[in-house]
Amino acid sequence: MGGAHPEHMSPATTPRRLLDWRVRFGVLALIWGFSFLFIKVGTEGFAPFQVTFGRLLFGTAVLAVALVVKRDRLPRGARVWGHLTVAAFLLNALPFSLFAYAELTIPSTLAGICNATTPLWGMLLSLVALSEDRPTRVRAAGLGIGFVGVLTVLGAWQGFSGLDMTGTALALLASLSYAVGWIYVRRTLSGTGASNLALAGSQLGVATLQLAVVTPLFTTLPDSVEVVPLLAVIALGALGTGYAMLLQYGVVAEVGPTTAAMVTYFIPVIATAAGVALLNEQLTWNTPVGAAIVLAGAALTQSRRPAPVAARGSAGPAPALGRPTVAVRSAVPEPALAPPVVVVGSAGATGVAPAQAAGTTDDARCPA
Repeated sequence: MGGAHPEHMSPATTPRRLLDWRVRFGVLALIWGFSFLFIKVGTEGFAPFQVTFGRLLFGTAVLAVALVVKRDRLPRGARVWGHLTVAAFLLNALPFSLFAYAELTIPSTLAGICNATTPLWGMLLSLVALSEDRPTRVRAAGLGIGFVGVLTVLGAWQGFSGLDMTGTALALLASLSYAVGWIYVRRTLSGTGASNLALAGSQLGVATLQLAVVTPLFTTLPDSVEVVPLLAVIALGALGTGYAMLLQYGVVAEVGPTTAAMVTYFIPVIATAAGVALLNEQLTWNTPVGAAIVLAGAALTQSRRPAPVAARGSAGPAPALGRPTVAVRSAVPEPALAPPVVVVGSAGATGVAPAQAAGTTDDARCPA
């Protein structure tokens, strides 16, 4: 992806690619869906903090190579780096570690579904943190439906019997951390002047340093290194935390953020299929049914408020569109977007979210 950065491209000006965008879209969904399996396998040979450090290290390496190839510059200014440090903690270091610890005791299928609740947490938090983001009836209904889906997945009517509450709580807390991080980034990192790739690489690099400090304090080196867990950690970092972001840049630049964001709804399905088929994880009826309800609720929370009648019927030239923006887990209206803001988040995702102008009703969400 040489030449102009994807965030400066429009679908009409994107260079022709060897692989159709649908193929790359499918690869992206597979990578993010399999990330929960990679976490599960990685924790069989390494401590959770070691898994997180490894994925961040290999993910940063991929983005560093991309930065060198593109001759991109890192962000400047102490304020920007301060905000990146907080974003790295909320969107990478903390949730990645929580998911790794969660999968010590819960199946990867459940972790993938818990990750899909991020839009629901984001919707709930935005009611408090984003005064311009008032809910519609449809979005409020989506929030309620989504949490009914969560209770269905967890088997609430059975008193949550057979469920590891600690691991499940850690996975849900990780998803909540993503939602908090997205709101923080939306408020603090717009208009930095740095490219999305530079911000993403810097954020991931800071998170790697955070884990480099924490990991030796709470873990010891394993007596032996098993090949399969090591390969899982490498794949988790290089593919799910590095290459996937570059892949999504291209998809968004070609078909726009709304279409690209549909990858969100495939991730829990792939995570569940991978866990059942490859890890022999048990699946009861309420897990896929609840997951479908969660995704339906999440989709409703992303519905857009209709534009005012005066705006739709006004004469004169159409407003200029904001720069194409990589969005993870949300369908974002392209008009009225402020410059894009980077967020690297979700158990299997790395991406860029738009910092929206005041009055825009849809905030970016992060899936898995």
